[in-house]
Amino acid sequence: MSSPTNHYDVIIVGAGVAGCALAQALSSLKRPSPLRICLLERSLAEPDRIVGELLQPGGVEALRRLGMTACLEGIDAVPVRGYCVMLDGKPVHIPYPDGYEGRSFHHGRFIQSLRKKARAAPGVDTVEATVSELVECPTTGRVLGVRATRKVEGTEQAGEKETFLADLTIVADGCFSNFRNAVLGGVGMKPVTKSHFVGIVLEDAELPIPKHGTVVLVRGHGPALLYQIAGHDTRMLVDLKTPLPSDIKQVILDEITPQLPTALQVPVQNALANDRLRRMPNTFLPPAEQGQHTKEGVFLIGDSWNMRHPLTGGGMTVAFNDVVVLQDLLRDVNDFGDWRQISHVLHRWHWRRKQFASTINILSVALYDLFGADDESLEVLRMGCFKYFELGGECIRGPVSLLAGIEQSTMMLARHFFAVALYAIWAMFAHPRRVIVDEKPVYLKPSIEEYPFLLFKCIRVFWTACVVFLPLVWTEIRWW
Repeated sequence: MSSPTNHYDVIIVGAGVAGCALAQALSSLKRPSPLRICLLERSLAEPDRIVGELLQPGGVEALRRLGMTACLEGIDAVPVRGYCVMLDGKPVHIPYPDGYEGRSFHHGRFIQSLRKKARAAPGVDTVEATVSELVECPTTGRVLGVRATRKVEGTEQAGEKETFLADLTIVADGCFSNFRNAVLGGVGMKPVTKSHFVGIVLEDAELPIPKHGTVVLVRGHGPALLYQIAGHDTRMLVDLKTPLPSDIKQVILDEITPQLPTALQVPVQNALANDRLRRMPNTFLPPAEQGQHTKEGVFLIGDSWNMRHPLTGGGMTVAFNDVVVLQDLLRDVNDFGDWRQISHVLHRWHWRRKQFASTINILSVALYDLFGADDESLEVLRMGCFKYFELGGECIRGPVSLLAGIEQSTMMLARHFFAVALYAIWAMFAHPRRVIVDEKPVYLKPSIEEYPFLLFKCIRVFWTACVVFLPLVWTEIRWW
């Protein structure tokens, strides 16, 4: 039997980005009596991860609405004012519009700041314990809580297994969720690993444009992403497709580093010599509607439920916005044990978040497919995307506003994506293209004799654009 102190209104499994924000949001709901919230986390030590280090302007705004902007202070966070995209040594500047700013930081420092805020919230108990299973009613199958094992204070030893009960259990245990299948059952799609990010930290590196993320479009591999995460530290993430090469360091040195800006090559070589490489799978998981067709008494939030490619740095922005929407919808719930009410909230939440989350989800994978081009048609689209950005004006403002979480419009995203495709097709005829002559790259315009082949290639390129974009849209609008 669980002790009375182990009974709560809400249990949140996972004190990461989504879990901490949700604990803070629920604690601030105006109710006759404050909610009792248990925030369970396997380890409250500072995490050491290579993703979750860039918060887009839309995420900063969501933090403000949650009353958590102070979490960005005191962690040596760096303002981010846009991007610099580079191809063959040529840069294009993509600033955030209207003075918007994001933030970049060491992931662990930010998480500890979020946890400090959540612990200080009224009604929140933060418990360092490993959750091993969901507690279900033997008759109805409804989730009543969890079983978890606390750490013995001052040691690394595990204590006895305890039962934590609650009217509602929320799982926010991240991309490697242990409970995703148990909660969703057969609903939804399986996670798909698109590639891996390999990360190192560069010391005192000079980026092409200070306080801007740098995306280098690397030939033969996925893009390399660099952004400053502290006063002297710059994160570099290299996208490598599966299967990973046996000697990753050598591949980065021989095939990727020479394509980086000259000022970054020595810091990369030093980092590879002194820093350990860490890897993170880049996984795509469309959201499945929860409530009516999933297990009662429990639901998922954050990366345990919905993931997109981290190239665009949109994960935390989506998570914080999800919490903002959920907080608003839960204000009117009188009884968190009434699954009919909660199920109705989950339905409204699923579709209300769509305009914001879908745009970022679709953009992340579509942009990765273009930037990580691995066939001829995608290579044409990648070059077309770069040239589209070079046009400036709305060709930059629209896409970067969507990426930053400032604008929320899947229709705007579709308009720009297919404008890129059409511009890429036009550029095949009108712009010089890169060809190898005597083992050296040169740029030549196509001759008239090549036009029949290019017309056939146009069809392939546009078809590839449809194959990239439309299935992503379908994953977001499907309702089963």
